[in-house]
This record gives sequence, C-alpha cells and structure tokens, in this order.
Amino acid sequence: MREPSGVEGVKPERGRRLIVANWKMNKTRPEALAFRDAFGRESESLGGVEVAIAPPYPYLSDLASPAGGWSLAGQDCSAEARGAFTGEVSAEMLASCGCRYVIVGHSERRKHFHESGALLSGKLRQARQAGLVPIFCVGETLEERREGLTRELLRRQIEAAENDPADAPLVVAYEPVWAIGTGQNATPKQAEETIAGIRNLLAGRASLRVLYGGSVTAENAASLASREGIAGFLVGGASLDSPGFARICRSCP
Repeated sequence: MREPSGVEGVKPERGRRLIVANWKMNKTRPEALAFRDAFGRESESLGGVEVAIAPPYPYLSDLASPAGGWSLAGQDCSAEARGAFTGEVSAEMLASCGCRYVIVGHSERRKHFHESGALLSGKLRQARQAGLVPIFCVGETLEERREGLTRELLRRQIEAAENDPADAPLVVAYEPVWAIGTGQNATPKQAEETIAGIRNLLAGRASLRVLYGGSVTAENAASLASREGIAGFLVGGASLDSPGFARICRSCP
C-alpha cells in the first residue's frame, strides 16, 4: 500500500474538521479557474479547517492549490487498476494528479449507476493501493428512515468496507438521500444521532472522521458543526460559490 499522496504542504490532522467540495458535473474550465483564484484568496483566512475540492476530472490539475491551501479529491474511481475500460478513471491516475482523497459510493452513483457493495469494495481496495484516503458515502432514503430502517441500511452499506484496513485513515460521509439537492436537511439532532450510530458501527477503526452531507449551506453549517461527532461536511451545490463555500469553512471551529 502506498503512502497517501496529495498536494505538497497539505497535512491532514485527526483533530481538524474536513470540508469537501463536491462539484459533481458542474462548471466549465474558465469557471473552475475563476473559482480557484477567488477561493485561493479566501483560503488565507479559513483558520484551522482542512479543505478538499473534488472537481470534474478534466480540472484536477487546474485546481491544485499553489500555496497548499487545500487538497484534491476524485469524485469516483474505477474498481479496476487499468485496462480496457473506456471512460473509467483509476485510483492510480487520481493519485498521479495530486489527489489525496477519493469519493466512493456517493448516493448518486448508487442510484444512477447501480453500484453494489461488491463493486464499492473493489473501489476501496483500489483507492488504498494507490495511497488515497477514501471518503466513503452512506445514507438512507426518506422511506427507509420513516420505516425505521436507517441503522440496518447503514450497517449493510458499511459491510462494503469490512475488508478495508482498520489501521488506515477513513473518512465516512453520512448523506441522507432525502436531503440531497432538495433544500431539506437533517436536523442537527438527527445528524448527530445517526453519525453516532455510524461511529459505533466502525468502532474498530484507528482513525475515523464522519462528515455530514445533505444540503449543507452557509446558513445551516454552524448549527450542524456544533453537534458532537460531526467532523466536517461533504458539500454539493453550495460549494460551487467561492464566497459561500468559504463561509461554510469558517463556520467550523
């Protein structure tokens, strides 16, 4: 297993909050460059949080922080190391572009591309082989929550990580599916309770950070960050705006 890679000068620490910008399939290259320059100025006053940006693949090299102000993350990786897999991007490719993290199992990948636990297990394995830290996403639908299935569903999803080395750092992002892109979000109490359950399910991990991701905004970030066990955020739409994303970062002490 390779040592974690990443932008020189960015040193993740267990006690720091991690704020991840997941741009999904948004921004043209000129827009991405404009964000980089604007956020570069903002990042000088963000304090002690660790920031990672997950742009679309073509912009990875463009989004590297010249001053080491943030890490890069891949939005996904292949479960294969290399070969005839047109359109796929390997974990090793991401690492060679300077990524430190890679998102695995995002709810949109599970829903639209029908990613199974076995496939995600392969992606986690490839991430480790490349020296990347996975940001492993879990979460329930509104119907599953209403039926009281949240804990059982999370347990089954986390099974995909059962062969992931327990002594390696892991980031888990709890993203209630019903709160992604809907303008709704879990209450701070709901987020705290569910994340406590996730931490219990992964109690054997040596280094674990659990993020909240579900319509995080500059307006609700501070109240969510105040709850026990929330080690940061996975931010979608609100991360596309440089000043707004900086406000989210500043909301985390």
